[in-house]
Amino acid sequence: MRIALLQINPTAGDLEGNSTLILRAAREAQAQGANLMVTSELALMGYLPRDLLMSEGFVRRASTKLTAMAEELRDAPPLLVGVATPNPSEMGRPLFNSAVLLRDGAPGVAFHKMLLPTYDVFDEDRYFEPAAPGPQILELDGWRLGISICEDVWNDRDFWARRRYHHDPVEDLAQAGAQAIINLSASPFTVGKQPLREKMLGYMAQKYGVPLVIVNQAGGDDELIFDGHSAAFDAQGRLFARARGFSDDVLVVDLERSAGTIAAEDFEPEAEIWNALVLGVRDYARKTRFGKVLLGLSGGVDSALTAAIAADAMGPENVLGVMMPSVYSSAGSVDDSVELARNLGIRTVRLPIGGIMETYDAALHDVFRGLKPDVTEENIQSRIRGTLLMALSNKFGSLLLTTGNKSEMAMGYCTLYGDMNGGLAVIADLPKMMVYRVSRWRNRRKPDIPEMILTKAPSAELRPGQTDQDSLPPYELLDQILELHVEQCRSAEEIIAQGFDEATVRRVVHLVRTAEFKRKQAAPVLKVTSRAFGMGWRMPIARQG
Repeated sequence: MRIALLQINPTAGDLEGNSTLILRAAREAQAQGANLMVTSELALMGYLPRDLLMSEGFVRRASTKLTAMAEELRDAPPLLVGVATPNPSEMGRPLFNSAVLLRDGAPGVAFHKMLLPTYDVFDEDRYFEPAAPGPQILELDGWRLGISICEDVWNDRDFWARRRYHHDPVEDLAQAGAQAIINLSASPFTVGKQPLREKMLGYMAQKYGVPLVIVNQAGGDDELIFDGHSAAFDAQGRLFARARGFSDDVLVVDLERSAGTIAAEDFEPEAEIWNALVLGVRDYARKTRFGKVLLGLSGGVDSALTAAIAADAMGPENVLGVMMPSVYSSAGSVDDSVELARNLGIRTVRLPIGGIMETYDAALHDVFRGLKPDVTEENIQSRIRGTLLMALSNKFGSLLLTTGNKSEMAMGYCTLYGDMNGGLAVIADLPKMMVYRVSRWRNRRKPDIPEMILTKAPSAELRPGQTDQDSLPPYELLDQILELHVEQCRSAEEIIAQGFDEATVRRVVHLVRTAEFKRKQAAPVLKVTSRAFGMGWRMPIARQG
């Protein structure tokens, strides 16, 4: 039994484009002698289609496209396609999350997802009816193949200390005599997830003594990034095949011989993050039809890393760096930005804002009479810069990238309608110390980020001699507290009990809470950690505690 894992990069809602990708991959798999071809979860519609699934017309068009694909592949081996299918019952949600078998020129049997996640970024119970309990077996060429979809394999009673669901579809398949388990998946990337995924899947293959294959989506979809890494495990739980990471691929595996290729991968956290963010920027721009990007260059590490990611993602000729010095900007910051741009090969423009600041000061002079300068004037500087960046974005049709990090986003150390302006927040899921780690990792490949940027004290340069640590705890300490509070959901009391200073912890937790209104208005954040400030972060603005 030779199974082809069709790892494609679909676009949400693009039925024509996605079907073309599937057909192209299927023909490649056919040429390699596959007996069965399998796509990722909801591959025809693109994961996540979200409220597109509420459109009956969209679902009908998908069904029509599925029929056309079946006819196109009449001479090809059977193909399991991930797609939403109507629920014929008058009760329950209107759709199933399905894998439909295309065979002999027509759509055939459909297998439905049983476990529907509603945590983090997932909200599948909003759209789908779960499959009725019981094994879903595909009989093919003398093989009994157990079919499952994504979350169905994430609930083993022996692997997880606490399970989310009472039922285990894989256990059903094994008890029904499945000789191999196939999983259609759209599992979003987070740092370190692939090694965990492989450990879990290998454990289950060994536990039930059957081969297991998983087909995962690749590519960026708004905030989410899918790393691919489709894989196959033998009956002893040994990984014997793995597709490329962060790229489309067609991987044919032989279940009887446990034969396949293992793509070499670097699972170092900094390498994973870099590859994910480059793909995330490239796909977000491509799928929203932007060919060029721009960003503000401040001379700091955040904008430097964002520029380096953008240059790799888009090509340096398609990146514009904008320098907007004020009277408080150091000569070193400007020089560092110039050197960075030269190293990366990106274009630059310089727009001094000193004169614009004077105009604002004059306009507000009378109404502000007798009041001392404070954060108001600092925010005006940021908003001047944000306005200029948006003007360039509008004029040249370029996607504006924001450059703030997760530590700043958590604490509200950012300005609405200023440095938060933009269409995509590239590094807003990277804590400040991780920004430095990824930057140094990037410099080991090619030292494009000037050393001075990596060693000078972080500063917004909005007043004389300002540093971030005037307003925030040291980042080394802050990031530890934020990791516990934001990603691990620990309360102030629980964090203090671990030995952190009480006053510091309570201040940090307070600032996280009061900055919620800013995050609700932020650009989409590329997700790389287990809990990002984005679609999976569902905190109220008006709240206590």
